[in-house]
Amino acid sequence: MKQSLLLLNHHHEPFFNILPEDWQEAIVPHWNHYQNDSKIYVLKDANKIVAGGIVFSTCPPDMINHKEEAEWWFENGYLYIGFLFVAESHRNQKLGSQWIEALKDSTPNRGFWLVIEEDGLGNFYEKHQFKMEKIIQSSTTTEWLYAFKPDVSD
Repeated sequence: MKQSLLLLNHHHEPFFNILPEDWQEAIVPHWNHYQNDSKIYVLKDANKIVAGGIVFSTCPPDMINHKEEAEWWFENGYLYIGFLFVAESHRNQKLGSQWIEALKDSTPNRGFWLVIEEDGLGNFYEKHQFKMEKIIQSSTTTEWLYAFKPDVSD
């Protein structure tokens, strides 16, 4: 069943509560700093949030160590997708795909970028026209930066 993408204007806690604990620790303490420059979009099933993500227009907490990279994407008109998550009870229902496509449909001609820490997730984003732009290597992690560049030739 296809859900509609909803913008959470207030009461963000139900979205944060579906996130894994380490993700909550990465965003919740900093949310007051980001909430004016970010939007949380969710999918609901019977009034319960089952999937969602945050769209940032400023450098998100998980990119602080790569702030110059982040600034380049923002300066070039791209928004950052972070904390995209589907509740375990609702996996394998294509909700992540619905979320991505609904976001792209709601913001035509908008580019997006994101970073993943699991190489296997790249296939998911490539199905949605994201392309791997670069590998970001640090002493402890490898991350893959993907971007969606809209076709604005119409």
